[in-house]
Amino acid sequence: MAICSGRTVIITGAGGGLGRAYALAFAAAGANVVINDIRAEAAQDVAGEIRANGGQAIANSDDITTLATAGRIVEAAVAAFGEVHVLVNNAGVLRDRMFISLSEEDWDMVMRVHLKGHYCLANLLGRRWRDLAKAGTPVDARIINTSSGAGLQGSVGQSNYSAAKGGIAALTLVQAAELARYGITANALAPAARTSMTESAMPDVVKKPEDGSFDAWAPENVAPLVVWLGSAESAHVNGQIFESQGGRISLGDGWRTGVTRDKGALWRVEEVGAAIDAILAQAPAAQRVWGS
Repeated sequence: MAICSGRTVIITGAGGGLGRAYALAFAAAGANVVINDIRAEAAQDVAGEIRANGGQAIANSDDITTLATAGRIVEAAVAAFGEVHVLVNNAGVLRDRMFISLSEEDWDMVMRVHLKGHYCLANLLGRRWRDLAKAGTPVDARIINTSSGAGLQGSVGQSNYSAAKGGIAALTLVQAAELARYGITANALAPAARTSMTESAMPDVVKKPEDGSFDAWAPENVAPLVVWLGSAESAHVNGQIFESQGGRISLGDGWRTGVTRDKGALWRVEEVGAAIDAILAQAPAAQRVWGS
């Protein structure tokens, strides 16, 4: 039996790039797939491709950034397939500017699509799954969020995007802690692949190799990890952030308590500078380069 046989997954932003690769991989693994994308024609194309290959899929173009419109996505999924088991929050936009050049619209658009977009469907499905669990129905559900290396490490020219993606990483940790009791896990990805966003931001870096060698930026490289996280086999993995690019899967370490100086008493202001210098001298190099 295929690893996701009988499971239904909603994937946002699935009309192209990573979302399309996830959708095709989930379908190949036996899942029913809801292709959500505001580009209705792109969503229909991917759903049609899955059905032409013998899979089960529907297209949906409802907005993910309000509870009312996100609710229609859930309703469509339930009407078509009976239940939802997996949510892959993938949709995103870029409005890249240096921080002081960002407009309010630039900021709000990225926060709305990335951060609020991650909230709406997960909130609706989380409540649905909680109610099922409380009613005695076994739940084995997955929330798979999309952070970014920009959210974990920062990225010059992407303060809005980095802030949103860092928020998604933190949101994932809270979802994992709060929802585990209902049979729901929450994990996040920080994928690196060739998409419309990365092609616009760094086209020379992500271009497909012309010599036929391994395409490290192909979105298909990330899909197996996402499918596995959406399967029943991943129930023991919760609250993790995985980086994935090419043939590499890494565990994102993120913010944590690092090098420490503990005086055991109140620091005097004149002592703090030397303590900070000593801490930074022992910190990994990556934590000491910003602003240099």
